Amino acid sequence: MSLNLIHFLKYSFIGIFNTAIHWGCFFCFFYFTGNQSTSNLIAFLVAVTFSYFANAKLNFKVELNIFRYLIFICFLALISFLIGLGSDHFSINPFLMLISFSLISLIFGFLFSKWYVFK
Repeated sequence: MSLNLIHFLKYSFIGIFNTAIHWGCFFCFFYFTGNQSTSNLIAFLVAVTFSYFANAKLNFKVELNIFRYLIFICFLALISFLIGLGSDHFSINPFLMLISFSLISLIFGFLFSKWYVFK
């Protein structure tokens, strides 16, 4: 099995936990605020912090780098906020927004992690 496939499978496995954290936080914040963009952004920040530390230690086995962590967060936070903003604007169901964001962030997050964050 290629190293890229192994990294992707580990990234996906960590992503399952990341998604559970993200969705749980999102629905808690959305329940209180009714705002998808802000709820998605806050939930994302909690989940991406877990994802960064888990992938650094368990998947890519690199030392933590605060600068790259911040770049990682900013890159995916922008995607998170824009998808939430679009969902608010077009009145898209919050569950559909979360599914879309989860798929998009899996692909872009892995590529960005592999080529930049954990290089």
